[in-house]
Amino acid sequence: MKKNIALKSLLFLLMFTINGFSQTESMKDSLTENSIENALLHPEEVIRLNLSNQEIDFKKIDFSKFINLEYLSLENDKLSEIPTGIILLKNIKTLNLSGNLFKNLPVSFENLTSLEELYLNNEVNFKFDRNIEVLSKLPNLKKLHLENDNLSKLPAKIILLKNLEYLYINDNQFKKFPLEIQGLQNLQYLDLKKNFLNQEDIDILELNFGFQIKL
Repeated sequence: MKKNIALKSLLFLLMFTINGFSQTESMKDSLTENSIENALLHPEEVIRLNLSNQEIDFKKIDFSKFINLEYLSLENDKLSEIPTGIILLKNIKTLNLSGNLFKNLPVSFENLTSLEELYLNNEVNFKFDRNIEVLSKLPNLKKLHLENDNLSKLPAKIILLKNLEYLYINDNQFKKFPLEIQGLQNLQYLDLKKNFLNQEDIDILELNFGFQIKL
Protein backbone atom coordinates (compact mmCIF):
# COMPACT_ATOMS: atom_id res chain seq x y z
CA MET A 1 0.00 0.00 0.00
CA LYS A 2 2.78 2.40 0.98
CA LYS A 3 4.62 1.53 -2.26
CA ASN A 4 1.55 2.43 -4.33
CA ILE A 5 1.16 5.77 -2.55
CA ALA A 6 4.85 6.52 -3.05
CA LEU A 7 4.61 5.58 -6.75
CA LYS A 8 1.55 7.78 -7.26
CA SER A 9 3.32 10.68 -5.54
CA LEU A 10 6.35 10.21 -7.75
CA LEU A 11 4.22 10.16 -10.91
CA PHE A 12 2.34 13.27 -9.81
CA LEU A 13 5.61 15.09 -9.13
CA LEU A 14 6.99 14.02 -12.51
CA MET A 15 3.88 15.22 -14.35
CA PHE A 16 3.92 18.50 -12.45
CA THR A 17 7.58 19.06 -13.30
CA ILE A 18 7.09 18.29 -17.00
CA ASN A 19 3.98 20.46 -17.28
CA GLY A 20 5.65 23.25 -15.35
CA PHE A 21 8.66 23.13 -17.66
CA SER A 22 6.43 23.16 -20.72
CA GLN A 23 4.51 26.14 -19.40
CA THR A 24 7.74 27.99 -18.66
CA GLU A 25 9.09 27.35 -22.16
CA SER A 26 5.76 28.33 -23.69
CA MET A 27 5.75 31.55 -21.66
CA LYS A 28 9.30 32.30 -22.79
CA ASP A 29 8.33 31.85 -26.44
CA SER A 30 5.31 34.10 -26.00
CA LEU A 31 7.57 36.86 -24.71
CA THR A 32 9.84 36.71 -27.79
CA GLU A 33 8.98 38.70 -30.91
CA ASN A 34 10.59 38.87 -34.36
CA SER A 35 8.26 41.53 -35.75
CA ILE A 36 8.18 45.12 -34.56
CA GLU A 37 4.52 45.39 -35.58
CA ASN A 38 3.54 42.45 -33.38
CA ALA A 39 5.78 43.61 -30.55
CA LEU A 40 4.10 47.02 -30.47
CA LEU A 41 0.75 45.35 -29.88
CA HIS A 42 1.91 44.30 -26.39
CA PRO A 43 5.27 46.03 -25.78
CA GLU A 44 5.16 45.70 -21.99
CA GLU A 45 5.10 41.88 -22.31
CA VAL A 46 8.04 41.54 -24.69
CA ILE A 47 11.26 40.29 -23.09
CA ARG A 48 13.23 39.44 -26.24
CA LEU A 49 13.02 41.31 -29.53
CA ASN A 50 14.89 39.97 -32.56
CA LEU A 51 14.80 42.45 -35.45
CA SER A 52 17.81 41.04 -37.29
CA ASN A 53 18.06 41.20 -41.10
CA GLN A 54 15.26 43.73 -41.44
CA GLU A 55 14.89 47.23 -42.84
CA ILE A 56 13.01 49.28 -40.26
CA ASP A 57 12.41 52.99 -39.79
CA PHE A 58 13.51 53.15 -36.17
CA LYS A 59 12.65 56.85 -35.90
CA LYS A 60 8.99 55.87 -35.75
CA ILE A 61 9.43 53.44 -32.86
CA ASP A 62 8.88 54.49 -29.27
CA PHE A 63 11.26 52.17 -27.43
CA SER A 64 10.16 53.57 -24.08
CA LYS A 65 7.10 51.29 -24.35
CA PHE A 66 9.31 48.20 -23.99
CA ILE A 67 9.64 48.54 -20.25
CA ASN A 68 10.61 44.88 -19.68
CA LEU A 69 12.81 44.29 -22.72
CA GLU A 70 16.04 42.48 -21.81
CA TYR A 71 17.32 41.35 -25.22
CA LEU A 72 17.42 43.25 -28.52
CA SER A 73 19.05 42.23 -31.78
CA LEU A 74 19.52 44.68 -34.66
CA GLU A 75 22.06 42.47 -36.43
CA ASN A 76 22.58 43.01 -40.15
CA ASP A 77 20.06 45.86 -40.34
CA LYS A 78 22.31 48.12 -42.46
CA LEU A 79 22.43 50.76 -39.73
CA SER A 80 24.63 53.75 -40.52
CA GLU A 81 23.97 55.07 -37.01
CA ILE A 82 22.59 53.68 -33.77
CA PRO A 83 18.85 54.36 -33.30
CA THR A 84 18.73 56.96 -30.53
CA GLY A 85 15.52 55.46 -29.19
CA ILE A 86 17.25 52.41 -27.76
CA ILE A 87 18.74 54.51 -24.96
CA LEU A 88 15.25 54.42 -23.45
CA LEU A 89 15.57 50.68 -22.80
CA LYS A 90 16.20 50.85 -19.08
CA ASN A 91 16.20 47.08 -18.51
CA ILE A 92 18.14 45.94 -21.58
CA LYS A 93 20.79 43.37 -20.67
CA THR A 94 21.90 42.03 -24.06
CA LEU A 95 22.24 44.09 -27.23
CA ASN A 96 23.37 42.76 -30.62
CA LEU A 97 24.52 45.45 -33.06
CA SER A 98 26.67 43.17 -35.21
CA GLY A 99 27.06 43.44 -38.97
CA ASN A 100 26.10 47.09 -39.42
CA LEU A 101 27.66 50.20 -40.96
CA PHE A 102 27.93 52.73 -38.11
CA LYS A 103 31.28 54.20 -37.07
CA ASN A 104 30.57 55.36 -33.55
CA LEU A 105 28.39 54.76 -30.56
CA PRO A 106 26.51 57.88 -29.45
CA VAL A 107 27.51 59.51 -26.17
CA SER A 108 23.97 58.83 -24.94
CA PHE A 109 24.80 55.11 -25.14
CA GLU A 110 25.97 55.41 -21.54
CA ASN A 111 22.31 55.58 -20.48
CA LEU A 112 22.06 51.80 -21.00
CA THR A 113 23.05 51.23 -17.40
CA SER A 114 21.63 47.69 -17.23
CA LEU A 115 23.52 46.46 -20.30
CA GLU A 116 25.65 43.39 -19.51
CA GLU A 117 26.48 41.92 -22.93
CA LEU A 118 27.20 43.76 -26.19
CA TYR A 119 27.76 42.22 -29.64
CA LEU A 120 29.80 44.26 -32.13
CA ASN A 121 30.84 41.46 -34.48
CA ASN A 122 31.43 41.72 -38.23
CA GLU A 123 31.60 45.51 -38.22
CA VAL A 124 32.84 47.21 -41.40
CA ASN A 125 33.35 50.79 -40.19
CA PHE A 126 33.36 50.60 -36.40
CA LYS A 127 36.60 51.72 -34.73
CA PHE A 128 36.93 50.09 -31.34
CA ASP A 129 39.66 52.39 -30.05
CA ARG A 130 37.57 55.51 -30.70
CA ASN A 131 34.60 54.15 -28.76
CA ILE A 132 36.21 52.74 -25.64
CA GLU A 133 35.42 55.80 -23.55
CA VAL A 134 31.72 55.49 -24.35
CA LEU A 135 31.82 51.78 -23.52
CA SER A 136 33.62 52.52 -20.26
CA LYS A 137 30.58 54.48 -19.08
CA LEU A 138 28.46 51.29 -19.07
CA PRO A 139 28.64 50.25 -15.39
CA ASN A 140 27.44 46.67 -15.86
CA LEU A 141 29.11 45.70 -19.14
CA LYS A 142 30.62 42.28 -18.52
CA LYS A 143 30.70 40.60 -21.95
CA LEU A 144 32.01 42.21 -25.14
CA HIS A 145 32.04 40.55 -28.57
CA LEU A 146 34.44 41.96 -31.19
CA GLU A 147 34.60 38.94 -33.47
CA ASN A 148 35.72 39.31 -37.08
CA ASP A 149 36.34 43.06 -36.76
CA ASN A 150 39.73 43.07 -38.48
CA LEU A 151 41.53 43.84 -35.22
CA SER A 152 45.29 43.34 -35.06
CA LYS A 153 45.89 44.88 -31.65
CA LEU A 154 44.05 46.17 -28.62
CA PRO A 155 44.32 49.83 -27.62
CA ALA A 156 45.90 50.69 -24.29
CA LYS A 157 42.64 52.36 -23.27
CA ILE A 158 40.97 48.96 -23.03
CA ILE A 159 41.87 49.06 -19.34
CA LEU A 160 39.00 51.54 -18.99
CA LEU A 161 36.63 48.59 -19.35
CA LYS A 162 37.36 47.65 -15.78
CA ASN A 163 34.21 45.58 -15.23
CA LEU A 164 34.74 43.37 -18.28
CA GLU A 165 34.72 39.63 -17.51
CA TYR A 166 34.43 38.05 -20.98
CA LEU A 167 36.17 39.30 -24.13
CA TYR A 168 35.68 37.69 -27.54
CA ILE A 169 38.27 38.77 -30.13
CA ASN A 170 38.31 35.57 -32.16
CA ASP A 171 38.39 35.62 -35.98
CA ASN A 172 40.61 38.70 -36.12
CA GLN A 173 44.16 39.54 -37.28
CA PHE A 174 46.18 39.21 -34.07
CA LYS A 175 49.76 38.07 -34.70
CA LYS A 176 50.92 38.76 -31.16
CA PHE A 177 49.32 38.01 -27.86
CA PRO A 178 47.50 41.20 -26.71
CA LEU A 179 49.28 41.96 -23.46
CA GLU A 180 47.00 44.95 -22.95
CA ILE A 181 44.46 42.56 -21.42
CA GLN A 182 46.65 42.38 -18.32
CA GLY A 183 45.03 45.62 -17.23
CA LEU A 184 41.58 44.02 -17.16
CA GLN A 185 41.59 42.90 -13.57
CA ASN A 186 38.12 41.31 -13.65
CA LEU A 187 38.62 39.37 -16.88
CA GLN A 188 37.73 35.69 -16.58
CA TYR A 189 37.62 34.51 -20.19
CA LEU A 190 39.43 35.52 -23.40
CA ASP A 191 38.55 34.01 -26.79
CA LEU A 192 41.48 34.24 -29.22
CA LYS A 193 40.76 31.38 -31.59
CA LYS A 194 41.20 31.83 -35.35
CA ASN A 195 43.92 34.46 -35.14
CA PHE A 196 47.56 34.29 -36.27
CA LEU A 197 49.51 33.72 -33.09
CA ASN A 198 52.81 31.89 -33.48
CA GLN A 199 54.21 29.34 -31.06
CA GLU A 200 56.32 31.91 -29.21
CA ASP A 201 53.24 33.96 -28.44
CA ILE A 202 51.28 30.90 -27.45
CA ASP A 203 54.00 30.10 -24.91
CA ILE A 204 53.11 33.36 -23.17
CA LEU A 205 49.85 31.70 -22.24
CA GLU A 206 51.78 29.67 -19.69
CA LEU A 207 51.93 32.85 -17.64
CA ASN A 208 49.35 33.00 -14.93
CA PHE A 209 46.89 35.61 -16.14
CA GLY A 210 44.26 34.27 -13.74
CA PHE A 211 41.60 33.60 -16.36
CA GLN A 212 40.69 31.12 -19.10
CA ILE A 213 42.12 31.64 -22.57
CA LYS A 214 40.69 29.87 -25.60
CA LEU A 215 42.76 29.38 -28.75
